[in-house]
Amino acid sequence: MTSHRHRTPWIVATAAALAIVTSGAFTTLAGLLVGPLHEEFGWSRGTIGLGTFVNMALYGATAPFAAALMDRFGMRRVAAGALALVATGAGLATTMTLSAQFVLYWGVFVGLGTGATATAFAATVTERWFVARRGLVTGLLTAASVVGQFVFLPVLSEVIDAHGWRAAALALAVAAAATLPLVWLLMRDHPADVRQLPYGATEFVPKPRPVPGAVRRAFRVLARSARTAPFWLLTGTFAVCGASTNGVMWTHFAPAAHDHGMSVTVAASLLSLIGIFNVAGTVASGLLTDRVDARRLLATYYALRGLTLVALPLLLTATVGPPLVTFVIVFGLLDVATVPPTLALCRAHYGPDAPVVFGWVGAAHQLGAGLVAFLGGTARDAFGSYDFVWVAAGALCATGALMALTIRWPDRAAAAEAGGRGSEAGEPVTPPAPATPYR
Repeated sequence: MTSHRHRTPWIVATAAALAIVTSGAFTTLAGLLVGPLHEEFGWSRGTIGLGTFVNMALYGATAPFAAALMDRFGMRRVAAGALALVATGAGLATTMTLSAQFVLYWGVFVGLGTGATATAFAATVTERWFVARRGLVTGLLTAASVVGQFVFLPVLSEVIDAHGWRAAALALAVAAAATLPLVWLLMRDHPADVRQLPYGATEFVPKPRPVPGAVRRAFRVLARSARTAPFWLLTGTFAVCGASTNGVMWTHFAPAAHDHGMSVTVAASLLSLIGIFNVAGTVASGLLTDRVDARRLLATYYALRGLTLVALPLLLTATVGPPLVTFVIVFGLLDVATVPPTLALCRAHYGPDAPVVFGWVGAAHQLGAGLVAFLGGTARDAFGSYDFVWVAAGALCATGALMALTIRWPDRAAAAEAGGRGSEAGEPVTPPAPATPYR
């Protein structure tokens, strides 16, 4: 009985990981579709970029509402609905002939679906099913997103080269449809539904009553949290995170490498390698978040990321040498490592509302990514190279590091008592969420 009780939270986390991996694969396919769509339909890159922008914007904007909907209707229903939406969008995309259809199918349908199974989903799973090992679980679920985003990138590229872009889109649609029943079978909304305790809990946790008005709740949480300084600091640092990862690396690394004579295939392979190290970095960051001051972790991550970005213009050449491989490894380890400590700080400050707050913080991440994706291309047109873009992104990271250090703990006494020493039995150093959050 005890073994089964300990196993159920990990089964739920596995179901969440399946949904997150599947949705993650959709987020990088759009970059591979630009060339094929331009060649087949004659659409401008700006037109295709509009669909991608809508996708990214809705991906970020959906998260806080998805978290609130999960509180109202349950994680299983929302995750299953999201997978159905992305499967429908990808399937319909194979029939499109108009650019407006691309905006609707890929921008709206896929954007909404992937946003509902992103970081806020991971935060909700962790919050409900785990008391101990929350940092580790956050890292693992974030790593699942990375696997979907980067590891399948070369596979999808090969499918497009061999069978065309429709085959890749259809393959992802089938994958989402196949994942849906598995998630429905394995996912459980709350430990109380199966008369179990969250992992690491010593007392029964009753299931909260569903709160009607999920959209209103999302905005109420935003209104309350926006009156606190930590919210704006977390939002600012995560916007820097999006700008310095999705905004520059996912969007501009391949064309920048091509400017230096590197083939697009080699550049895509380097991005996939970054994704592989993302997994290790995110899991390690989750373990560290259970033991180390989350603010210091964030500051360290942003500072080191900034240094790597500033150095990148000196490392890009037509060939891949040891310095560039070193960059790929270091940047990969740091790329998504910011998620576990950011979520830990949201949880410490905002208690039960943390998943919704983290959804709003995640929206800032996508806003920063979208702005830098656009401004980076504009800078390339203006200056003739991406050098300024990398240096500017590095400067943003330095700002993010300073902002992270100014975030206060909600309970200074608890933080002082925990600070500077490792936890026992994996218990987090982060102080427990205050009984009355928003202090």
